[in-house]
Amino acid sequence: MSTAPYTPMPGAAPLGRMIAAQTALETKMLLRNGEQLLLTVIIPALLLVLFSAVDIIDTGRGKSVDFLAPGVLALAVMSTAFTGQAIATGFERRYGVLKRLATSPLPRWALMTAKTLSVLVTEVLQVLLLTVIALGLGWSPQGDPLSVLLLLLLGTAAFSGLGLLMAGTLRAEATLAAANLVFLLLLVGGGVIVPLDKFPDGVQSVLGLLPISALSDGLRDVLQHGASMPWGNLGVLAGWAVLGLGAAAKFFRWE
Repeated sequence: MSTAPYTPMPGAAPLGRMIAAQTALETKMLLRNGEQLLLTVIIPALLLVLFSAVDIIDTGRGKSVDFLAPGVLALAVMSTAFTGQAIATGFERRYGVLKRLATSPLPRWALMTAKTLSVLVTEVLQVLLLTVIALGLGWSPQGDPLSVLLLLLLGTAAFSGLGLLMAGTLRAEATLAAANLVFLLLLVGGGVIVPLDKFPDGVQSVLGLLPISALSDGLRDVLQHGASMPWGNLGVLAGWAVLGLGAAAKFFRWE
């Protein structure tokens, strides 16, 4: 007797297909969330337009947009990889979504991979949108695209690790409050819209070690000043990436 073509085939789908499907689902959920869109798209775009059009803060010589665009790109990475991911993952953990997904054929590491890929997809859309807006405002980027790519990837890894660490160790409500507070503090003190040289010397040295400062300064060195590979900033981001991802892997609680 021949086997009909509709005979069920028990078993999990190929791992690559599962990761792709979960990545698509995570990306759709992120883009459909109004609060996440506010953090990831609307706020960075508004800051870029407002501070480029109005001389609220003295950013030094040259056009304001040349200083602001790299910082806003760094802010976009932080808003997605850290703030948005921490809040979303924290509430998924609270409502038992992660616990249920952990019992599916999708391995836990593959679920984290899918979340990271969805962050990267969202960041590509953010960077394209913000670049178009900045170019419309008169931005004249320079520098090596490879250096920019390395900075964005290491910045994403650093902020993802810190976001997952927060989401996996704190209660959802605490994660929501802490992630938004950190976002606001780093927006002001991370060299995004206010140059670090506006702060006292002692404070500058501390702020310069923050991942948002390393990312924004590194992008600014390349895109505004045409510098070569910013190894110092890349080193700071790599250190945060190793610490954040390592701590998240060790202390993340699924329930």
